Amino acid sequence: MSDRTVGVGMIGYAFMGRVHSQAWRSVAAFFDVPVIPRMRVISGRSREATKAAAEQMGWEEAVTDWREVIGRPDVDIVDICTPGDTHAEIAIAALRAGKHVICEKPLANTVAEAEAMVQAAASATGRSMVAFNYRRVPAVALARDLVAQGRLGEIRHVRAQYLQDWIVDPEFPLVWRLQKDKAGSGALGDIGAHIIDAAEFISGQLITGVSALTETFIKERPLSEGSSGLAAAGGSGRGTVTVDDAALFTARLSGGAVGSFEATRFATGRKNAMRIELNGSLGSLAFDFESMNELWFSEGGKGFERILVTEPDHPYVGAWWPPGHGLGYEHTFTHEIRDFLEAIGQGTDPTPSFADGLRVQRVLAAVEQSAADGSRFTTVEDT
Repeated sequence: MSDRTVGVGMIGYAFMGRVHSQAWRSVAAFFDVPVIPRMRVISGRSREATKAAAEQMGWEEAVTDWREVIGRPDVDIVDICTPGDTHAEIAIAALRAGKHVICEKPLANTVAEAEAMVQAAASATGRSMVAFNYRRVPAVALARDLVAQGRLGEIRHVRAQYLQDWIVDPEFPLVWRLQKDKAGSGALGDIGAHIIDAAEFISGQLITGVSALTETFIKERPLSEGSSGLAAAGGSGRGTVTVDDAALFTARLSGGAVGSFEATRFATGRKNAMRIELNGSLGSLAFDFESMNELWFSEGGKGFERILVTEPDHPYVGAWWPPGHGLGYEHTFTHEIRDFLEAIGQGTDPTPSFADGLRVQRVLAAVEQSAADGSRFTTVEDT
């Protein structure tokens, strides 16, 4: 293990900030990474909340201006954990300042923003990566390996779902994830982006066209702190939901497979059911994140068998616990940071790249366009 350290500055301290902080704290304790991260500074809008987050999560300093993070000579890596409307401005500024950048998904709120980020990355000296953490679930990585080995044969069907229920209550407040100007889209971009990336990652095929519909079930919600730019309905203290609650689409993929995709935050009882199934000419596989240490595999026309993905030769698992001792959500981020640091140390481009993030953004845009056109089949633009 090298004694060379890299300074990390993180922008954002809420949910994603917490899991990213856990990853930065633990990665060098479990993986032999070529560079050692030092958690220099965290940035957030609230001075008190950011200072409290720094103390709790292990950051050396707290500031309220993200530009200060980017301008610091002791910061080599900028980690962006903010709402999507700020991703492009922060990432482009950090890349131009010569920093390495890891950015939460989806990469941006629009295709144009994502294209600008890709252009900045192409001319930058620093490395960049978009944070699709589910690629780093050991069972998902194993699924990709099985497909790449030809164990499923010709892929014919891809089925993907991401089901949550955290906004079923109509009195749940109008948080930023329900505002298009901040989030870009609703379930589509928040969780649908994950299954788009996972489907392409595992299958090795790209989504080329979609036929889609979206729905917003609860049109208005109680205003909350931070519900900016939204007028209360009739003075009742409620504001308009401007994103989708659910998105469904069928798709064609570049290798000839057909796909079906569903993303909703209204699946009552489903907490984080990120599911994917592939059917091929020789076999099938199935995964559900609510049982994240298991991969179900069928080969040669036989029924499905469970693979407990906790063996030391499974992807990432050898760094952790004995067989049968399962991993959790937070480990996917540690694996993500490990791969990012490996790329930085080796001078290679990490994946998924900003170009991969742009690719997902174009699929999201095609879904929105198809839904707006009454489910008309819409080609995913490549340029």
